[in-house]
Amino acid sequence: MAQTTIDRETLKQTLKEALTETLHEEREFLHDVFAEVLEDFTLGEAIRDGLETPQATREEVFNVLEGQA
Repeated sequence: MAQTTIDRETLKQTLKEALTETLHEEREFLHDVFAEVLEDFTLGEAIRDGLETPQATREEVFNVLEGQA
């Protein structure tokens, strides 16, 4: 098996080009992944905030849902 030697700058440039091409071609996929990560982060923050606040009663929850809050 033959070995090929590649210098650092050539490797760096090749990786940059591959990443740029992938970002352009897979823009919608990356958008969806990023949106999912943000949703997960936001949900985690909401859960942490909820753990630090007093619990609501069933009646209070339904009043909010029915627009009577």
